Amino acid sequence: MTDISTATLASHQGTGAVTLENVTVTFNTDRGRVTALQDITVSLPEHGFVSLLGPSGCGKSTLLRVVADLLDPSAGDITVLGRTPEEARKSRELGFVFQDAALLPWRTAIENVRLPFQVGGGARGEAESPEKLLELVGLKGRENAYPHELSGGMRQRVSIARALVCRPRVLLMDEPFGALDEITRDRLNEELLRIWEATGTTILFVTHSIPESVFLSQQVLVLSSHPGRVRELVDINLPYPRKLEVRDTPEFTAIAAHLRRLLETC
Repeated sequence: MTDISTATLASHQGTGAVTLENVTVTFNTDRGRVTALQDITVSLPEHGFVSLLGPSGCGKSTLLRVVADLLDPSAGDITVLGRTPEEARKSRELGFVFQDAALLPWRTAIENVRLPFQVGGGARGEAESPEKLLELVGLKGRENAYPHELSGGMRQRVSIARALVCRPRVLLMDEPFGALDEITRDRLNEELLRIWEATGTTILFVTHSIPESVFLSQQVLVLSSHPGRVRELVDINLPYPRKLEVRDTPEFTAIAAHLRRLLETC
């Protein structure tokens, strides 16, 4: 667990899949100009799993939206796989999973997974098979089910399959399991690690859960609030593959306690 300043984060990680240099985001509101993120400098490793953790309102989702080309930064530079976010988005190298699965209710699971082919101009290179992706996320045999016939966890699995169908090299996930019950969330945490290891996709994952961030990640990027700044980059030195039992180990407990102390002083 290393305390690293924003000035040295990029050099600590190398070139990275996602690189932000002095990124600031401000908004005009009824109460004046508000700074959501300030001077974010960080480089995230390719094929890595990094979680964003911080108090409510610290800018976690805003940072994800900037990387996804859904929001322009007010200052600073961003590259995704050496390109601008816009270029990465248009070349289908970015995938996004929201907290709400956002499936079309009149389409079956497999039709929802196929949707990016029909609305975005096709896939980047060779696409993944929708059938194989539904099998990968544990939904073999439910291809023709409609969203109302699936549980919340199953709908989120469909959403993940849809995000992976164009073989993105970077997958952005904004609290995808936040609305699920604890048992389902635990099960999907294990499934997500299996999918990550199978695909080699770089994942940037927003969460409010300290145990979830420790269980999933190679690194946790802690943001402080008002405005959002990099507080610390915490290395999670727990071996993969990980099972839920790792949460009972002294090593896991020590990392979680360190992250909690950081959040209490953000």
